[in-house]
Amino acid sequence: MTSQKSATDLTAGQWCMTLTPEQQSVLRERGTEPPRSSPLDKEYRTGVYRCVGCGTPLFESATKFNSGSGWPSFFAPLPGALGTHVDHSLGMTRTEVHCAQCSGHLGHVFRDGPQPTGLRYCINGVVLSFEPAE
Repeated sequence: MTSQKSATDLTAGQWCMTLTPEQQSVLRERGTEPPRSSPLDKEYRTGVYRCVGCGTPLFESATKFNSGSGWPSFFAPLPGALGTHVDHSLGMTRTEVHCAQCSGHLGHVFRDGPQPTGLRYCINGVVLSFEPAE
């Protein structure tokens, strides 16, 4: 990305130049990576997970848990980090989550997670970057 434009100002062609094909498929085209394909599913160091499109901090590692789903899962996002909308694709109704800053598709949230929220944010690892704590 250029310093003159924010992620929300990028054209489709500029997104293609900043993302890998897999990241483009998920973040901009609402795709899904194969389960168990992301090394971030097994990442449990202390740190912050960010949007690969714009760098917005999305989740703290303290909210990550092993859901067994094959995708990185969290029980709570950072305040204001995510937006949601109803997704009627695949013949079902789900709640899709996206980055509040760049609107990039991240995954879905389900009501089968652990306490204290009871939520499971099932996130495609390919659209996350991990920044370990110092």
